[in-house]
Amino acid sequence: MSVEAGLPRSTGLAELDRSLAGGLVPGSVTLLGGEPGIGKSTLLLQLAAAWARRGGRALIVAAEESPEQVRRRAERLGAAVDGVGIVSTTSLPAALDAADAFGPDLLVVDSIQAVADPAVASSGGGVTQVRECTAQLVERAKTARVATILVGHVTKDGALAGPRVLEHLVDTVCSFDGERHHSLRVLSVAKHRFGPTGELGVFEMTAHGLEGVDDPSRLLLGDRRPGIAGSVVVPVLEGRRPVLVELQALVARSSLATPRRSAQGIPAGRLALAIAVLEQRVGCSLASMDVFASVVGGVKVGEPALDLGLGLALVSALTGVAIGPDLVACGEVGLGGELRQVVHTDRRLDEAARLGFGRACVPRSAPDPAGGLSVVRAATLAEAVDALGLAPR
Repeated sequence: MSVEAGLPRSTGLAELDRSLAGGLVPGSVTLLGGEPGIGKSTLLLQLAAAWARRGGRALIVAAEESPEQVRRRAERLGAAVDGVGIVSTTSLPAALDAADAFGPDLLVVDSIQAVADPAVASSGGGVTQVRECTAQLVERAKTARVATILVGHVTKDGALAGPRVLEHLVDTVCSFDGERHHSLRVLSVAKHRFGPTGELGVFEMTAHGLEGVDDPSRLLLGDRRPGIAGSVVVPVLEGRRPVLVELQALVARSSLATPRRSAQGIPAGRLALAIAVLEQRVGCSLASMDVFASVVGGVKVGEPALDLGLGLALVSALTGVAIGPDLVACGEVGLGGELRQVVHTDRRLDEAARLGFGRACVPRSAPDPAGGLSVVRAATLAEAVDALGLAPR
């Protein structure tokens, strides 16, 4: 086998290529998971069309939809092109026969839980059935050198459903995430035998399907209203890509015995930690307050870099003093109220400078930014609150 045979082939979708380190490798098997209705089928239909436009042949095994449903979606998306075949069946032997007749170099099975082999003594969607069907598809992909994508269901917690052996059988495991009521979608790679897993693909769901977003920061901050108390911009890392997001907080006096604590897009534990540190280390009283915190745009951020921004947003919401519109905040907050720098602070601040921000509030140990930002350094969250004039009076 030549070296070129093992190189990735571009999918024709730039954000997908970014996630997969260049594209799909012939003979590779990719497992794609995501919540129902998030856009998995749309993404793969656009992939099949882009693949065909670049001279390939793609076959979609629609085990959950009829060919008419897929065809209507393809016409709406402008993806009804020559070189894309559709077969509707839940029988694995029938799907393999269709693949032998069509001769694709890209095979999409939507979904693996809906396909069954009559020779396997197990009900459709069962652990044994899913494992055996996947094993046969993997064997065919390796033998025929066909890039294969399997769509997988997810549990209510967002994990891939079915036996964990599926993730070991395939070469690549991807997750397509986003809030159904927001337009942004993120493709992340948890396992990839042909390259790194750090890059993410960012898409926007539009009336014409999914469109790649090469500058997600501008999209997320496009509708931001400066001068609102409780709002702060935080540079986070999505994979290896720095992205600026708006973090908003709202504090209101509660009429309940147990005040509300609502966190959207951030872990509830990080909100609880921020409230406790503000109570004990900064002197802000939130015990009788309803507290709401949200990342705008449907983005989910779980890294510690949002701690400083979250603390500042909560104080700003409590005091009614707006944080300067030209400021970003980035840092981890410890239980003692101390600020700690986070990884790749320089890359985060470079992205902020590129978008025109002029100041950054960072831990005292953070490196100097190269983008010309004015730096506000603080050793503790209380110092940061004082330095920005947000301290309660």
